[in-house]
Amino acid sequence: MGRVLSDNAVLVTAAAGGAGRVIAKTFYDAGCKVLACDIDKGGLAQLAEACPGLEVMVCDAADPVSISQVCASALQKLGAPISVLVNNVGIAGPTAAAEDITLEDWNTTLRVNLTSHFLFAQSVIPTMRSAGRGLIVNISSGSAKTGLPLRLPYVVSKGAVLSLTQNLARELGPSGIRVNAILPGPIRGARIQKIISEKARALNVSEADYQASLVRYTSLRTLIEPEDIAATVAFLASPGGERISGQSIGVDGNLEWEE
Repeated sequence: MGRVLSDNAVLVTAAAGGAGRVIAKTFYDAGCKVLACDIDKGGLAQLAEACPGLEVMVCDAADPVSISQVCASALQKLGAPISVLVNNVGIAGPTAAAEDITLEDWNTTLRVNLTSHFLFAQSVIPTMRSAGRGLIVNISSGSAKTGLPLRLPYVVSKGAVLSLTQNLARELGPSGIRVNAILPGPIRGARIQKIISEKARALNVSEADYQASLVRYTSLRTLIEPEDIAATVAFLASPGGERISGQSIGVDGNLEWEE
């Protein structure tokens, strides 16, 4: 009998809320061993309460030491090496014209959105190689394809995630490790509401008008639900996804353009 979804030990970053929480809970509900990390201690406590046996750790994805501590603790906490890594962590970065972006904001955005993905992957690769299997899913963004004015560090970081994904897939494939990227459209939740407020203010339009533009240029005319992302990640980890690697998968309702 082939492997089933519940065979996996899963690490999900930025799992205290939003899509990350739903991804972690999806794997938990499927019977997987799950370690969820986030900088939001309160959100992690709520997740642990809702999912008895799901392991949580506070982690600052901008801090390599914090990342190292999580990865070093994973085996002990789960009783098995990580077989699925979901690099979900990401920040919006500044909303500003290119010439007004500070170097600090630029570096912070790339450190969280890109370097953390590399560091988490680097930590789990050795045990995945030893096992002859593994899955790394990097969460990019539909904006990596469309571009998004006034959000330069974010878009650059998410575009670089696609290159990271493709190169890791080529390098790690002979060891049985699959690497894919998911490109979500705007995901319904508190984070997108904050982005809507900031972008509307920068464009000098109403929040209602900017929110309407998010779906105006999406063929399915809809925001994305966190459950949409979780279902795609779970499929990639299931037997049905065993031959999928090196792919950039849009879960965006066919995002055509962004303003």
